[in-house]
Amino acid sequence: MAAERLQFPGALGESLAGRLERPAGPAWATALFAHCFTCSKDLKAVRRITRCLVDEGIAVLSFDFTGLGESAGEFADTNFTSNVEDLLAAAAFLEAEHEAPSVVIGHSLGGAAVLAAAPRLPSVKAVATVGAPSDPAHLADRLEASDPAVAEGEAVVRLAGRPFRLRRQLLDDLRGQRLDEAVRGLRRPLLIFHSPVDEVVGIEHARHLYEAAKHPKSFVSLDGADHLLLRDPADAAFVGRTLAAWLTRYVRRPEPEAWEERQDEAGWVTVRGGASGYAAEVRTGRHRLKADEPAGVGGTDTGPTPYEYLLAGLGACTTMTLRMYADRKAWPLDGVTVRLAHDRVHAKDCADCEAGQRRLDRIRREITLGGTLDAEQRARLMEIADRCPVHRTLEGEIVIETSAVDGGEAS
Repeated sequence: MAAERLQFPGALGESLAGRLERPAGPAWATALFAHCFTCSKDLKAVRRITRCLVDEGIAVLSFDFTGLGESAGEFADTNFTSNVEDLLAAAAFLEAEHEAPSVVIGHSLGGAAVLAAAPRLPSVKAVATVGAPSDPAHLADRLEASDPAVAEGEAVVRLAGRPFRLRRQLLDDLRGQRLDEAVRGLRRPLLIFHSPVDEVVGIEHARHLYEAAKHPKSFVSLDGADHLLLRDPADAAFVGRTLAAWLTRYVRRPEPEAWEERQDEAGWVTVRGGASGYAAEVRTGRHRLKADEPAGVGGTDTGPTPYEYLLAGLGACTTMTLRMYADRKAWPLDGVTVRLAHDRVHAKDCADCEAGQRRLDRIRREITLGGTLDAEQRARLMEIADRCPVHRTLEGEIVIETSAVDGGEAS
């Protein structure tokens, strides 16, 4: 996964901060993400949903509305209308500099904003909301209840433990919105996520949105989730994975490109890295995997490391070989667990080693055999483990033939 920090002008002329995250391989869809009221693009739920979407091959631009997060401007000068205009500015920037958004996603009030903005975005093929209110006036009522002084002109209100300066114009703007009209005229597939126990935006808002929308429309219950999807990280991950699967009905994945075709030949594996970072996409047959490095060495930890894949290959081959042998002997082998680790150790007996190369690669393998096996059967299976094909390959002499293939410009 590659992440790029961006700056672009917002609705009020201030510089907005964004983060564009892209998969290692080609993206088949581009999403624009609007965060919740007074939140930012760095909310953990936003990051988790984004990570799942990127893992599924979708590029995501998340950004901070004017006056929030890393974006410039005064929050007190903003309102719902300016948020919608910020969204449109972000979409225009995406289209000019990268690719126009094919899906817009909004969390809480950000969900209401994407519903209002989507009809003005021709490139958008689908819309998704998470915990969105059906009427922005709902927020105005809550804000006025928290501090009636806001309705008199201006007040500092504490929201989620932080102080925010609010003006009456925000309340008036929220109460002047007609979101139901926008939803009825959406003319886009709509996916509504909402928790039935949401204490900030009640489940009745999801019902009103669903009833106002035209088909195709879908509702997914986030049973037990809190409004910000922070209590359990699995809630945000569920939203990301479900959204990606739903989106395939409305945004066509591209046909396999020429560089993918060769991996269909028996025995071929294709690995493709992105324009930046260490993350890579691994393709073998119909399987799609990720490879990366830990964050501590500059990676983004979106998949196993190359050495972990090497250990996985040996471990998988070991379990398969033992299962095959036990089945042939009709032995009661009830499962095999293999734990492996790789490191480099000093070679004590290395008289033939060249200077500076007196260290050896070591793979430690621990095998647990399940079932009612006797001592002789267990000993024999441990011998067979050393005869698995990958084990023999690693211990044998390996010749790696490398050739350059002119594939033209990477797509």
